[in-house]
Amino acid sequence: MVRISIKKKLLRRILRLILVSTMTKVKLNFNKPSNVFNRNIFEILTNYDNFTEVHYGGGSSGKSHGVIQKVVLKALQDWKYPRRILWLRKVQSTIKDSLFEDVKDCLINFGIWDMCLWNKTDNKVELPNGAVFLFKGLDNPEKIKSIKGISDIVMEEASEFTLNDYTQLTLRLRERKHVNKQIFLMFNPVSKLNWVYKYFFEHGEPMENVMIRQSSYRDNKFLDEMTRQNLELLANRNPAYYKIYALGEFATLDKLVFPKYEKRLINKDELRHLPSYFGLDFGYVNDPSAFIHSKIDVKKKKLYIIEEYVKQGMLNDEIANVIKQLGYAKEEITADSAEQKSIAELRNLGLKRILPTKKGKGSVVQGLQFLMQFEIIVDERCFKTIEEFDNYTWQKDKDTGEYTNEPVDTYNHCIDSLRYSVERFYRPVRKRTNVSSKVDTIKSLGL
Repeated sequence: MVRISIKKKLLRRILRLILVSTMTKVKLNFNKPSNVFNRNIFEILTNYDNFTEVHYGGGSSGKSHGVIQKVVLKALQDWKYPRRILWLRKVQSTIKDSLFEDVKDCLINFGIWDMCLWNKTDNKVELPNGAVFLFKGLDNPEKIKSIKGISDIVMEEASEFTLNDYTQLTLRLRERKHVNKQIFLMFNPVSKLNWVYKYFFEHGEPMENVMIRQSSYRDNKFLDEMTRQNLELLANRNPAYYKIYALGEFATLDKLVFPKYEKRLINKDELRHLPSYFGLDFGYVNDPSAFIHSKIDVKKKKLYIIEEYVKQGMLNDEIANVIKQLGYAKEEITADSAEQKSIAELRNLGLKRILPTKKGKGSVVQGLQFLMQFEIIVDERCFKTIEEFDNYTWQKDKDTGEYTNEPVDTYNHCIDSLRYSVERFYRPVRKRTNVSSKVDTIKSLGL
């Protein structure tokens, strides 16, 4: 358990000086900061010296929560010009249920949400001291260009963005009247192929005006015991995944199942002539549910992944509603046969054409071999699918060190869903019993 150091009196005094500001409308006073902040963020709570702050780490490390606390408190300071902060996800539609709710929770916990003005239409929040929070997606960069006077930018799930996105955003922070301008990046470590690793870590040298902070679940003293135990179980069950997901370390590239694929923005209209295929992989507590929309051009040997919906903790009614909202309720959907009860429930909820997969020995490898026949093109907005393609590897034999023909059972929810979506092309045909011979046998028995 991580604890704030014993210099509590000094820390409290510092916080009072910092947070009991001269603002007329709001007054914050944290009598016991150890009940509010993790050490990892508390140490740099009012350090604005670095233009770029990179916060990365494992699941449940509290990094996003800590950065939000820091940025909210920065906005509440008594600046000459109120802060104007841009909170970003790569895709606009993902903000409401993630980043916005997290910031709102922070404002509620600090006791000032009721003093804020929330413009739902523009997704804008004005704080009682005049600071403004803007919540946007970068799927339409032109809209961002029209925003003026930005003082700070927060990029949640920064690995979903591109290096060009980051570069362009740094250029948006040019308002002279604002001092201590900063851009914050938050992400879980993914493949070393990702731009964040290549730009900030690959060279191994410190970068000027860049602060890098790593955290893991061990740094989050507010983590519940059940989640902590589940993360620690990974250490024995899947050590490689434990290092990435729990400890927040970048993946060491192994032999990828899909070493080559293309990612680009796909215009659905250009593929209207191709049939669509849909797959669904169930998850809930530890794993996400993954819904994939794919298309195949058999003649040109091209497979397109044009849509994904990936979310943890989804109940079946929510899955059904999402698929209906996407407009695919009447389509044939192939779902994980391990969840027959869920399939039946989804059918009752209106997905009449949902079908179970036909699994069998070797079906995973058979499906992967089918996919490998094609040139694979992934829409650049399918972030989770891209993450899996960059991390899905073959198993190594512990004794020989040689690769086997079985994949590692991680980073595969979207890929499993993809296999299901095109299963009709490769599913094993079950041998049909010779009916006439059975009839002859019955007749010979006099029945």
